[in-house]
Amino acid sequence: GTGAGWSLEVSSNRSYSVITESWNGWVGRGFETPNSSTPSHGQGQLQLSQVAPSPVQPSTSRNGAATAPLGSLVHSKSPPGGVQIPGNCFSSSNCSTLPCEMMVLDVFQHETPIIAVMVALSSLLVIVFIIIVLYMLRFKKYKQAGSHSNSFRLSNGRTDDTEPQSMPLLARSPSTNRKYPPLPVDKLEEEINRRMADDNKLFREEFNALPACPIQATCEAASKEENKEKNRYVNILPYDHSRVHLTPVEGVPDSDYINASFINPDPKEDILFYLPPGPKEETVNDFWRMIWEQNTATIVMVTNLKERKECKCAQYWPDQGCWTYGNIRVSVEDVTVLVDYTVRKFCIQQVGDVTNKKPQRLVTQFHFTSWPDFGVPFTPIGMLKFLKKVKTCNPQYAGAIVVHCSAGVGRTGTFIVIDAMLDMMHAERKVDVYGFVSRIRAQRCQMVQTDMQYVFIYQALLEHYLYGDTELEVTSLEIHLQKIYNKVPGTSSNGLEEEFKKLTSIKIQNDKMRTGNLPANMKKNRVLQIIPYEFNRVIIPVKRGEENTDYVNASFIDGYRQKDSYIASQGPLQHTIEDFWRMIWEWKSCSIVMLTELEERGQEKCAQYWPSDGSVSYGDITVELKKEEECESYTVRDLLVTNTRENKSRQIRQFHFHGWPEVGIPGDGKGMINIIAAVQKQQQQSGNHPITVHCSAGAGRTGTFCALSTVLERVKAEAILDVFQTVKSLRLQRPHMVQTLEQYEFCYKVVQEYIDAFSDYANFK
Repeated sequence: GTGAGWSLEVSSNRSYSVITESWNGWVGRGFETPNSSTPSHGQGQLQLSQVAPSPVQPSTSRNGAATAPLGSLVHSKSPPGGVQIPGNCFSSSNCSTLPCEMMVLDVFQHETPIIAVMVALSSLLVIVFIIIVLYMLRFKKYKQAGSHSNSFRLSNGRTDDTEPQSMPLLARSPSTNRKYPPLPVDKLEEEINRRMADDNKLFREEFNALPACPIQATCEAASKEENKEKNRYVNILPYDHSRVHLTPVEGVPDSDYINASFINPDPKEDILFYLPPGPKEETVNDFWRMIWEQNTATIVMVTNLKERKECKCAQYWPDQGCWTYGNIRVSVEDVTVLVDYTVRKFCIQQVGDVTNKKPQRLVTQFHFTSWPDFGVPFTPIGMLKFLKKVKTCNPQYAGAIVVHCSAGVGRTGTFIVIDAMLDMMHAERKVDVYGFVSRIRAQRCQMVQTDMQYVFIYQALLEHYLYGDTELEVTSLEIHLQKIYNKVPGTSSNGLEEEFKKLTSIKIQNDKMRTGNLPANMKKNRVLQIIPYEFNRVIIPVKRGEENTDYVNASFIDGYRQKDSYIASQGPLQHTIEDFWRMIWEWKSCSIVMLTELEERGQEKCAQYWPSDGSVSYGDITVELKKEEECESYTVRDLLVTNTRENKSRQIRQFHFHGWPEVGIPGDGKGMINIIAAVQKQQQQSGNHPITVHCSAGAGRTGTFCALSTVLERVKAEAILDVFQTVKSLRLQRPHMVQTLEQYEFCYKVVQEYIDAFSDYANFK
């Protein structure tokens, strides 16, 4: 407090209830502040009247101001007589965008010593009560900060990384003496499990303890009137000490400014990254000027152009051909679209030289497309693959990598922290997430913007620590297979068995199967242990007037190049054939792969859902057999499917594989390679709608087909395979995919067989 008389200092950003309190002869009258997440300075005042002064010794803060705990009084030196103390903010940093944390209260003096003792006693009781109430309110709000779904809620009440034109900022971190030292990698799993307990309580505490911004940092260049339009968000600004400077354009004031910061956590090392926000239409020219001047060869983009119908980033590249941005010509050389990211290669050149002697440069953009509109990716597998690709493709001679999302703080920060911590993990066998985030926040504000992103960093590090880098070049597969058949020291298992044990240890999320476990749907499941997860179950239209008719036991499965490449389904039951065909029609699937016989070992494995001759109707769907052809290991059936309600028809081809014995696995991989090639050819002709794959339960053989199809497609494109992570990803999308050790081993054998006989399968290319 300051001024004469006494003042009560309350430090909190919570709303206050109306209170009346007294202490040592001072009576306070308060009123409620507006319930706002960002109260203005001076909102809410508590007036104190002196009835019997009693001196209290104040403590002294770093700046010399008298301070006192919540609910205590400090002496101030303004003249008595009811002079009101101005509502000043005592924060030592510029916090104009943050909730005010100080409320200084008016002081009035009255001489009523007769009731001083009684007032003092009652005041103590009231203050104790107030402290308890404030604590309970704080605890309640903290509990509400938890998330039980894909939407974590922060203490400021916003969801994940919502990014309006004025981005909500994190509140200043509370002062804490709590330390978060580096973690040895062998303690990583134990510590993550401990911190994730009670809805990530300890993770949130750690995240909230991070410093929001350096106290002495200034943003003078970014705040100039001439530069305001260059900022995507008015409160995400680069600090003056770490901003990227462009070469000034003659005659253009402040043309050296771009909203971008360099990240260099270790002053002894070179700059690692430049972090701009997603360019606006008005700043695309400056963006390419920065790329040219900083000799950047790699751009990492961690946002989509539009999310939730909001523009997150201007498209700063041409779809094809070339385009000129300012004095930089950008031409598209190549585009590769994969399931989690897209790689674009640009050739850039300065224009204006009539001799055309200006050098050309190759710039590669890695665009991560699997970050959801809300929250974080479902699994870190895709991000780790993406990060590895970026690191291996960035030339050693090039300048720093440019990384951007929309604001250039949340997802951008998450990416570079994972990258840095993986390097630390390998070099020092420890990780220091808290320390690294603290350091980079001194160079750009709000880096790693949400607690969900903070937890995701740890999940990515744990994923890498537990499973490592399991990618293989095709030339090393044979040697790898020889190694994994050797016994693992200290165990009775070989390497292949240990790999599969890791896969089977992945927890099945039974609590994420709500619809499939509804009583009305239980009879629609062939095997009760294999039920689709909610997040990727295939939904079919509800039948008019009938409840619980949108369910079918089937899951969308990602492929190598696109999401939802496959529909993994159980073999239809007799009473679910209509639902099966409604699913095929609704999702425009033109290819069906059947990996079981109708009956095996005397048990029904799948109801016959097509006619042996002529046509048959299932509700509004009529199926007519047009052609049947026997191939070496499979049968091809051409079916004409008509929706009588819509009066439309489609050609659908079924591939019925006969090479899978009733027990075990096929004797060789030739038949599987051939049917995968035939399905791929059909997809190219009919359009890339989902391929429906089913066996009996829709897990073992179905998972094996999806795994092999995905792995072989990558082998063709990159000469790289990763059987382990492919199967792991499948199991995260549907329970028990690739169900047995034999099926897992079969995946390796088929890939090796394909590589050995590559020239025999030219139709696969």
